[in-house]
Amino acid sequence: MSVLLLLASILVLIYLGIGGTTAAIVLCLATVVGLFYDHWHLLSLIVSGALLAVSLILLLGGDLRKQRFSGPLLCWVRSRLPRLSDTEAEALKSGTVDWDGELFSGQPDWQRLLDATPGHLSIEEQAFIDGPVEELCGMLDDWAITHEHYDLPAPVWKFIRDNGFFGLMISREMGGKGFSHTAHSEIVMKISTRSVSGAVTVMVPNSLGPGELLMEYGTDEQKNHYLPRLASGKEIPCFALTSPVAGSDAGAIPDKGIVCKGDWNGEEVLGLKVTWNKRYITLAPVATLIGLAIKVYDPDRLLGGDDDIGVTCVLIPRDLDGVNAGARHLPMNTVFMNGPTWGTDVFIPMDQIIGGQDMLGKGWTMLLECLSIGRSISLPALGTGAGKVASLATGSYALVREQFGRSISQFEGVQEALEPIAGYTYMMDAARLLTAGMLDRGVRPSVPSAVLKYRNTDLMREVINHAMDVVAGRGVITGPRNFLARAYQAVPIGITVEGANILTRSLMIFGQGAIRCHPFIVEEIEAAGMEDKRAATDRFDGVFYRHLAHTARNALRAFIGGLTFGRLESAPRLGDIRPCYQQLSRFSAAFALMTDVTLLSVGGGLKARQRLSGRMADCLVQLYYASAVIKQWHEEGYPPDQRPLVEWGLKTCLNNLQQQMRELIINFPVAALRWPLRLLVFPLGATGLNGPDDRLGTRVAETIVRDTPVRHRISRGCYVNDSPDDPLGRVLNAYRLANKTHDMRERLHTAIRSRNEDELDAIALLMGHQRQELVDWACEQQIIKDEECGQLLEALEALYDVIRVDAFDAEGIKKLARCAKGKRQVVERPPKEED
Repeated sequence: MSVLLLLASILVLIYLGIGGTTAAIVLCLATVVGLFYDHWHLLSLIVSGALLAVSLILLLGGDLRKQRFSGPLLCWVRSRLPRLSDTEAEALKSGTVDWDGELFSGQPDWQRLLDATPGHLSIEEQAFIDGPVEELCGMLDDWAITHEHYDLPAPVWKFIRDNGFFGLMISREMGGKGFSHTAHSEIVMKISTRSVSGAVTVMVPNSLGPGELLMEYGTDEQKNHYLPRLASGKEIPCFALTSPVAGSDAGAIPDKGIVCKGDWNGEEVLGLKVTWNKRYITLAPVATLIGLAIKVYDPDRLLGGDDDIGVTCVLIPRDLDGVNAGARHLPMNTVFMNGPTWGTDVFIPMDQIIGGQDMLGKGWTMLLECLSIGRSISLPALGTGAGKVASLATGSYALVREQFGRSISQFEGVQEALEPIAGYTYMMDAARLLTAGMLDRGVRPSVPSAVLKYRNTDLMREVINHAMDVVAGRGVITGPRNFLARAYQAVPIGITVEGANILTRSLMIFGQGAIRCHPFIVEEIEAAGMEDKRAATDRFDGVFYRHLAHTARNALRAFIGGLTFGRLESAPRLGDIRPCYQQLSRFSAAFALMTDVTLLSVGGGLKARQRLSGRMADCLVQLYYASAVIKQWHEEGYPPDQRPLVEWGLKTCLNNLQQQMRELIINFPVAALRWPLRLLVFPLGATGLNGPDDRLGTRVAETIVRDTPVRHRISRGCYVNDSPDDPLGRVLNAYRLANKTHDMRERLHTAIRSRNEDELDAIALLMGHQRQELVDWACEQQIIKDEECGQLLEALEALYDVIRVDAFDAEGIKKLARCAKGKRQVVERPPKEED
């Protein structure tokens, strides 16, 4: 009895998170009570006394714990913790932890999520979006940009410069707009709904160019000189990171700068002789200021330190001798400026190092800090924009396109495709806004930025593919009428750049997050790396037992959550989604448990276990996106018409989470741990969390078909016009007219269905191309009132125009070919570049 009571007390204390002196007193009392009921039996006294003694040593600490437990454990932990490269060690120091840390803790504080200040637009920012951004979108003709100009037209470049689009994030004091990150995201998203090339041109100087590095790290002289010029567009920046042979491995950058003396403006100064060969660099063909990530070496020890200084960020003026750029890549038939840049032994003074000479060797930290910002904004905004266009256009097209006398939006097969278009777009938007809000609060979300980049670009692919399925032949014919072609072609760009999705999923998200976001691992790694054995043991002793209690508690919570389906978890009651909160808390505990088990069992082999790391990343993605859906609904005041989208998003995330956690356990690399983990996480089996049912799916599909406020919410921020001469406007115009004439067309169809076979044959001929004759017939038969005839004809003409596709005669094809040939540039290749 005493042993059972003591064990039960230990489990309860762990579950409640009670430790220290309070826990010691409770265990002593439990032992005494148990021994009293055992009549102080000798065996019970020995066993319970030994268990109590060990528990008290672990709880109360002291030299005995350090000598007998902490020292040997530290040696074992050193062998299990993953070994970090220099770049990985720098990555751990960069960025900050926010909601991602709550998810890794296993016990997320949902009220903290709901109370977090969201991103919002100021009056000035909204006016800029409603004014210059709207005007810019109206100037962008994507077909002409892509197939005629192979570039943004000169008036568009001028408009972008004159209206400060290159200085959105530069402070007002330096001539920029000083906008929030939320505004930056909204601007890029809106432009992307009109033209991917236009959006990329605007977003790169604001998120991936030297501007942000200069604002964060530049010297006063650099800021005063460059930032006003960048804000006004007098300087066009690019930042060159990717090398042909290094790819995404920053530690393998071959581009170098050698410390030496050289001539600069007629004087001999200390500087760098820089050699580089970069590709896939956006804006490189037109950039006047090139930012570079290079490795700096000091073989002659002119600086007096090591000869290997490390990754450094420098600025190269385009007009220096030896700087080469101008050839262009064409990324998947989008024509934003992108190309290689290279140079050999180009001399620059130390003043051209971003931040000055003191920032030598600190480039990787600088890049990680700033890339976490850009990666949270640029591609996630593009992905969301594509989802909004797909929702708006495909929902409209599905309503107006008729087959067998019915709108195809009524077909269950079409609804099955519309459902994820609407649901995923809502999820992408929610995650985008959650992360932008973090940035506006000063968070530098290194892990959420990777989650967002990976998932939003992946969902963009899902949404656009579903949209193409619905639009079908209308979407596969290239031409000025096509409103999906460019987004479809651009999908692989988002998947590939800023850290390819395979790399981001299988290495970055969990590999970085498991350590960066864990409440204890970083301190343990630091303790393991200390040379002073006593100091290392003291530091390790102060954290390891808290980590042990943390893991035990999450194991208990995961097990009890699996037995009760999370019903014992505390959760907010707002929105009437308490069971979803509870299930997410349960799986957060399971995720935290799996993190600890993975780090302790796989340890340094984690990099090679990329399927394991990828599945853990998938679990974190689902937790994060479910959180984002909850946060977004909360910020909008829980409107009832959004409930189907919220339920769909949460059910989808929870179902995916359950399946991914199951796959994770089934395939866990340490086979002996699979059954214990399955028992802890799924004691009743991996059941109970089904995805959205067909009824809910139909309601979600209808959110982008019916002309309701929720449809406008999903497409909020999208550039909209209903001009019948515009690719998207043509569909929206037909959608407007179809809704306006719905009753007329219903009367017409009812009348047609009531006719005999001979009449139907005649009417069928009229319904093909003779819309005027059909309307005349309907008026003669008094099916349509005289005053309605013009409206009906206009609607029928618009509905037919929507399904028309572009066709080019022989001369038209030749014209396109001549245009392409005239714009094609010879690819200049740098010396020694491999095929």
